[in-house]
Amino acid sequence: MIGFTVMLSWASTGVCVGKEKPVRPNILFIYTDDHSYRTVNSYPEAYDWVRTPNIDSLARRGVQFSYAYIGTWCMASRASLLTGHQPYGVESMRMEGEYPGSTYDPGQSPFWPKVFRENGYVTAQIGKWHTGTDTGFGRDWDHQIVWNRPAYPENSRNYYYDQLITINGGETKLVKGYSTDNYTRWALDFIRERHRNPEKPWYLWLCYGAVHGPFTPADRHLKAYSEAKVPIPADIYPPRPGKPEYMQHVEQWIKGEDGQPVGNGSNCNGRPLESAVQQYHEGVLAIDEGVGRIMKLLKETNQLRNTLVVFTSDQGFAWGQHGFCKKLAPYDATIRSPLIVSMPGTIPQGVVCETAVGGVDLVPTFFRFAGIKLPWKMHGNDLTSLLQNPKSNWDHSVLVALTGMKYGSETDRVPTNPKDLYMGSVPGRVPWWISLRQGRYKYIRTLIEGEIEELYDLELDPEELRNLALEQKFAGMLRKFRKATIIELHRTDAGMADHLPAVKELFY
Repeated sequence: MIGFTVMLSWASTGVCVGKEKPVRPNILFIYTDDHSYRTVNSYPEAYDWVRTPNIDSLARRGVQFSYAYIGTWCMASRASLLTGHQPYGVESMRMEGEYPGSTYDPGQSPFWPKVFRENGYVTAQIGKWHTGTDTGFGRDWDHQIVWNRPAYPENSRNYYYDQLITINGGETKLVKGYSTDNYTRWALDFIRERHRNPEKPWYLWLCYGAVHGPFTPADRHLKAYSEAKVPIPADIYPPRPGKPEYMQHVEQWIKGEDGQPVGNGSNCNGRPLESAVQQYHEGVLAIDEGVGRIMKLLKETNQLRNTLVVFTSDQGFAWGQHGFCKKLAPYDATIRSPLIVSMPGTIPQGVVCETAVGGVDLVPTFFRFAGIKLPWKMHGNDLTSLLQNPKSNWDHSVLVALTGMKYGSETDRVPTNPKDLYMGSVPGRVPWWISLRQGRYKYIRTLIEGEIEELYDLELDPEELRNLALEQKFAGMLRKFRKATIIELHRTDAGMADHLPAVKELFY
């Protein structure tokens, strides 16, 4: 822990400590897509047949966070990770044109990698892009190999093969091959190049498209889990007692002829639950191999001990839990991500942190490690103290919000028209909501007038099946969480904080 103390002293003050000038760390941010924590073997909730030896090895060399709430869906999560703001604070970001077309004003919504560039870092982004047609090359990124989905909607479904790729702002060309392997190869090339030119530290945001639908595994991994057994979640079918009204209509799974769950219509391609889950997990195997190849190269090039490695996903993904076959909903099964942070010799190794953290917490943490002053108010909280001592008390809550496809001041008023209020399609659409995780409890407020609230004890009820908000003995706690949520909305400058739809009062 001595190295960590020295590094933090320098990062906090900008002053050299000791005889040698400290070297600012590289930062490798590995970001997967629709990737549940349940797919990683080192998480106790993973199926017993899951194999992720390289991600598990990363966890053994670092800190694994049990509860990470990075975001609610792909674009919103990325907008937060580029700005340090909750989606309701990302001004000017908006959907425009054919989905996933989108745009933003970099003057109103600057991305923080630009600040790293201005402070001596070489910045790079490789892989999926989902936040505006302007990918920021030359402004935010020194190096970029990008699959720009908003710019090429006709190619936006090609998650695994035949992607339109733009390199360093040049001509966009169709690239063959399996995307996960391509992204890994390009990341390895960048890391090798930086090893040959070590005059500057580097930041790499590696954005895998896997394991987003259609959940296509590499050919070498087809049928790898064909014999795996998948239990049926308890509330895969309605009714769901204690849940809000919209949850009684979520039916993305129906009983097939053999009595087993199958996707309802186009949901999960109408496939049986078991085979869909098997294929989804097969798509993780190439990511795991990529992590192994990258960590091996960092070690071979003597960059391992000076590189902060963060592995996470934009959000999780449900497989039958609460009736879903997607993300969006406020439950752990739909949005909880894996999060592993590693830097041998600097932070502890092989430790599990049970404290809940959020995606916006990563950005100030990156700035702290780089020794760069925050350029604007961030909504998250620096995780350094937890990385220093994962068992310590961390006096912060985690707020998560779903505001559909709206951002910035467009979220100041909660819409009432279903087109803007709900996200997704029947039978699995989800309205706007906010949640607050504090300690072992999670509070959820569905932003529909007169709707019930939800409160869960995740220690006793990890599946979120018993809504304590409906029990009078928890009325006092419920009111405290309601108040704390509004306080957190105010702290993060949410315009909606004073305009929330009224909740259904059960106890007076």
